[in-house]
Amino acid sequence: MKSYLILEDGLTFAGDAFGAHIAAAGEVVFNTGMTGYQEAITDPSYTNQLITFTYPLIGNYGIDATHDQAKMAGCAAVIVRELAELPNHYAQQMNLDEFLQQEQVPGIQGIDTRQLTKHIRQHGTLKAILTTKPLTVPFKLAYAAIKQKKAPLERATFTTTHAQQHVVLIDFGTKKAIIDQLLAHDCNVDVVPYTTSLAAIEALQPDGIFLSNGPDDPADYQAALPLIQALQVKYPLAGICLGHQLLALANGAQTYKLQYGHRGLNHPVKNIATGKTILTSQNHGYAVAAESLANTPLTMTAYELNDHSVEGLRHQSLPVISVQYHPEANPGPTDALGFFNEFCTLMITNKTKNSSVA
Repeated sequence: MKSYLILEDGLTFAGDAFGAHIAAAGEVVFNTGMTGYQEAITDPSYTNQLITFTYPLIGNYGIDATHDQAKMAGCAAVIVRELAELPNHYAQQMNLDEFLQQEQVPGIQGIDTRQLTKHIRQHGTLKAILTTKPLTVPFKLAYAAIKQKKAPLERATFTTTHAQQHVVLIDFGTKKAIIDQLLAHDCNVDVVPYTTSLAAIEALQPDGIFLSNGPDDPADYQAALPLIQALQVKYPLAGICLGHQLLALANGAQTYKLQYGHRGLNHPVKNIATGKTILTSQNHGYAVAAESLANTPLTMTAYELNDHSVEGLRHQSLPVISVQYHPEANPGPTDALGFFNEFCTLMITNKTKNSSVA
């Protein structure tokens, strides 16, 4: 079956359909990772986005459910140059085509993903429609008629037998790998939606608060900012990706939309204090405006070497830290796992301080 990718500026690609044979609409973005297609497809940060994989062959090691980052696929569609017909891996349970059918996500293969990626880099992130039939109505009407997804928000408790700390994770669209890392760092974790009240969070008696990643423009979450402002003065707090951006907004900084975002596994980030550079996994379309930090209690701690965008923040008087990249990776390099150690140290120090005061 034929499939058509139509961008809002009129550029159209024709290819072969795979996955679910349904229409999809959203922002078309590109991911430069050579691996990790399953993790990207199930990452809630990609909700309502059409993911273009720049690596030319996708699906070659199949699908293993243990690598899912959420209970459902968040992306709107998958775009590849070539879909692997004969995946081969000892742990595979199904192929990518079968997985996308199961998750009700359409795909298109056989198009020039290099041309599409260059177009996005030149013109910025664009809206797009993927359909099995050419459009017969104006783009805006067709786009508006296609139902958008919502990021799945969890309310769940995760425990470990060696727990030293108790973390409440505010869920804006969290990845499973974040929870796994907190558990690996001896933290019990209560996951709550970002609409949860301050009183309900206090009743859980956390040692620290973690702001998760998630989709969309951080400016869309204005209602969550008072909660973050109240939590940061009561508990050690850490944020990643969207959580990092919302922490900045809650403290008076501003965010802006990147031309085509950072989505890949090899983004270099330099720590300002140590001078050390690490490679990071990233997935975001917005960033904190560095110049807007001047009149806030936040200090930039790291920046991206390619475009010098803000990659880390620290509060000047509170035990509050954040990073724009994904320290849990999955997939990606493990250079940044120290962020979880830093957060745990903040919780331990705060608990010791409170104990001595008592």
